Amino acid sequence: MTKVLLADDHTLVRDGLRHILKNASGFEVAGEACDSVTTIALIRSTEAEVLVLDLSMPGRNGIELIKQIKDEKPSLRILVLTMHAEQQYAVRAFKAGASGYLTKESASAELVGAVTKIAAGGVYVSLAMAERFAQNLNEPVEALPHQRLSDREFDVFRRIVEGQSITEIARELCVSVKTVSTHKTRVLEKMQMPNENALVRYAIRHKLVEDDSDI
Repeated sequence: MTKVLLADDHTLVRDGLRHILKNASGFEVAGEACDSVTTIALIRSTEAEVLVLDLSMPGRNGIELIKQIKDEKPSLRILVLTMHAEQQYAVRAFKAGASGYLTKESASAELVGAVTKIAAGGVYVSLAMAERFAQNLNEPVEALPHQRLSDREFDVFRRIVEGQSITEIARELCVSVKTVSTHKTRVLEKMQMPNENALVRYAIRHKLVEDDSDI
């Protein structure tokens, strides 16, 4: 029996994940968490083989959270389950210590397969994400502007281009507005961008967000 922990700030998502795993043979949901603080408490108190983790919960940046979890529980395998299908998020998650990366649009059978594979010591990435990796093998070696950002700066950058205000970002990351403003300033400086609109245009051009506007 593979023991699985669920960490997502949406109750309906956790309910759905629990239902999928319950209906698949060989899995036991041993515990659940709704933010970064309860996730750390959960992995400290509950033994499990796999953690299914949302990258965008309240509290710590998701990439930083993966690093802390792997520091405290190196044997715990982490499957990132997120709304972000862009390659850059997956790259950072794997570098931080994740063993799998799956988007929330994936079918239930793919979730079961991913948990099964990483529980057995493997690495899982969806076919669509693998194709994105392959397509970018011929990109220039020189780092793009967004690749120069730290994990926290990249998280703030992502939230800005998705339309969140400084206040909203500060609330979700449990930090001060001043701290987020400092991160925003560093993002603009490192990426050599004049303002938020330029960041949004850059993100769309490099397919870091969905182009559903006329920007």
